[in-house]
Amino acid sequence: MAAAMGTGTDTGTTDRVMTDTASRVPPALLRLMQLVSPSLPVGAFTYSQGLEWAVEAGWIGDADDTERWLSDELWATLAHLDLPVAARMMASVAAGDRDALAHWVDLLLAGRESAELRAEERQRGRAMADLLRVWDLPGNTEWRLLLAQSQTAGFAFAAERWHIPVADALGGLAFAWAENLVLAAVKAVPLGQSDGQRALARIAAQVPGAVALALALADDDIGAASPALAIASARHERQYTRLFRS
Repeated sequence: MAAAMGTGTDTGTTDRVMTDTASRVPPALLRLMQLVSPSLPVGAFTYSQGLEWAVEAGWIGDADDTERWLSDELWATLAHLDLPVAARMMASVAAGDRDALAHWVDLLLAGRESAELRAEERQRGRAMADLLRVWDLPGNTEWRLLLAQSQTAGFAFAAERWHIPVADALGGLAFAWAENLVLAAVKAVPLGQSDGQRALARIAAQVPGAVALALALADDDIGAASPALAIASARHERQYTRLFRS
């Protein structure tokens, strides 16, 4: 009798906890997880953004080097260019202002310091535009030509249409970037899976600060220059043997 009563009480508690938990899972969070998933078919895993050449040149040789490289890029490039531009792209989509979005796409492409980096932005942009059509997001047809020029623009378009909070979207964008490059380092350095995950956790811990900085920047303060990234990416374009595309 006691056992039966205990089982009944546990079942009721479990049901209530499950119901309460389910009611607190925002749909926007699930959409963000979909947007940043490494399984998203936009080809992110095929690029190393110069990291592969940096490994061959001896600039990156272990997990600590990988972490320093990514940390530098997070603060020098993403926090000052990609993230603040993505926030403004979301605002442009929300306002229905295609001219403003075109401006930010042009600025982002101008900030890509090698042909390889510009090609990646556009190639992934076309793939993202195809996904927006598959998802049948409102306005994807009218905005398609513009969105296809930039993967970041497509990300921002989806994030706005799915009502993902701006700070959450930027954090997801930064984490997806870090995860992709850590996976590239695991293959190219190579790193062990545990070392890769340790590096990713340390980079992820810096993302909230980078997002806060990005959101605090004025329009005139947006822009970045990363000579090491530019050199590595440009040299990777002609690297003789490589795993990643240019």
